[in-house]
Amino acid sequence: MKLSPLQIARYQYQPKLPGMLRNGISEICVKNGDATESVADQEKIKALFPNTYGKNEITFQKGENTSEAKKQVVGVILSGGQAPGGHNVICGLYDALKATNPENVLIGFKGGPSGLLDNDFIVFEDDYINQYRNTGGFDIIGSGRTKLETQEQFAVVVENCKNHGVNALVIIGGDDSNTNAAVLAEYCAAHNTGIQVIGCPKTIDGDLKNEDIECSFGFDTATKTYSEIIGNIERDANSAKKYWHFVKVMGRSASHVALECALETQPNICLIGEEVAAKKMSLAQITDYIADSVAARAAKGWNFGVAIIPEGIVEFVPEFSVLIAEINELLAGEKADAFNALPNWQAKYDFIEAGLTKESMAVFAILPQSIQQQLFLERDPHGNVQVSLIESEKLFSAMVKDNLAARKAAGTYSGKFSALHHFLGYEGRCAFPSNFDADYCYSLGYNAAMLIQYGYTGYLSKVSNLQAPAEEWVAGGMPITKMMNIERRHGADKPVIRKALVELDGAPFKFFESVREEWAVETCFTYPGAIQYFGPSEVCDLTTRTLALEKA
Repeated sequence: MKLSPLQIARYQYQPKLPGMLRNGISEICVKNGDATESVADQEKIKALFPNTYGKNEITFQKGENTSEAKKQVVGVILSGGQAPGGHNVICGLYDALKATNPENVLIGFKGGPSGLLDNDFIVFEDDYINQYRNTGGFDIIGSGRTKLETQEQFAVVVENCKNHGVNALVIIGGDDSNTNAAVLAEYCAAHNTGIQVIGCPKTIDGDLKNEDIECSFGFDTATKTYSEIIGNIERDANSAKKYWHFVKVMGRSASHVALECALETQPNICLIGEEVAAKKMSLAQITDYIADSVAARAAKGWNFGVAIIPEGIVEFVPEFSVLIAEINELLAGEKADAFNALPNWQAKYDFIEAGLTKESMAVFAILPQSIQQQLFLERDPHGNVQVSLIESEKLFSAMVKDNLAARKAAGTYSGKFSALHHFLGYEGRCAFPSNFDADYCYSLGYNAAMLIQYGYTGYLSKVSNLQAPAEEWVAGGMPITKMMNIERRHGADKPVIRKALVELDGAPFKFFESVREEWAVETCFTYPGAIQYFGPSEVCDLTTRTLALEKA
């Protein structure tokens, strides 16, 4: 296989570690912090996790290593969607294990959690690991979305681990995967299996964060990748001066990606789902807001612009959420078969009209027909609307087009409006990691090995002070239960890691709020360009605007 010059150069990049992890394994000791409690529902979480709840936060610092010297056999999985830097977590874990004891073994279970259940694995060696250093993707062992949540699954995992002599598992994943890691850690502790479980925070959506986890890995690279493309689109818009570009970006449950891309590129419009929900904005109000920008720019002779739309925006619109709930009820059980058997769209439309409330039908009626039909496409395994399939960028451009047509008929608008659509998702999930993500992920993996060496379980690998140079980063661990609360899932109360939404009183949103009126009317586009891997640190090791504002 012929390698590109960039591949060769990235293989040779040596990721930077926090200062206390550079001391050499023999000179890393533990500093205990305060005992922890869950973010909410403390008594319920404590009852569910009697063996792993309330443990201390810890940090590593320079000092004599007092951990027990023993051979480690560690298993690792990648869980959930891809995020740039996952390979470096595994490389950091591998290097730390080998630096501690060359006899240590790292086993990669293939295809995510299912690899643990099916005993599908590879034993890592130098030649294999070296092919994946500082590269994007999860192809080193693959990933999957199987959930580890039943007693039967845990028993199989433990049996397979014992057959390999595995004494610790590292689960690299997002909020659901790390919730599963916490439950598995509790099971292993309760049954005296001798197997430790450590989590690593991954998700490009940015919704796995809190006062301890300043940033999930992959967010930096993905948003820089999307911002480069959005900047290119802005340059094209400013060159052709005849199109409005509606750009949908990743983020179903939170709008962190949209906000970061807006801070990087300064588009005319960026919708923030959390604000839409807080203000209880209707589809009509959102449409008016975008149309106002289009009209104001048209009055200046600028019939072009860029709008960023978060993937899950419609779920934040209260009236749309009610509509979705009614549609789910309308097609529950055998009623879905009756609906699907109707001969044409008009017959189906009449069925829908008869089944929805007057208020929800009013919302449904203003939607473009293509969006109406998307609401009745393939259901998820629970029979619900797959909201992620709704082309919200096309929904809003179509509604803006109708809004502007009404303004033109009333004589209050005389511009032109032509829309183009983009969805940026897969483009960023497996990009070559930025220097920040390459360093951060390597540090997370190296740090996970130290948590294992010191015997911790149910902990998340934690690296903080991320706005500073890597030398000043702080490494340690945090009990996963600290991030948990109780939520209603599929008719039952379940312990889960609380998703982190965009904080409307936080510095990143407040800055955006202070400048967006100007951006809406003027052409303030900025062009971030491609991720830079070589050159001045202030260019190559740049953190996200979100992190810089939060830690200013």
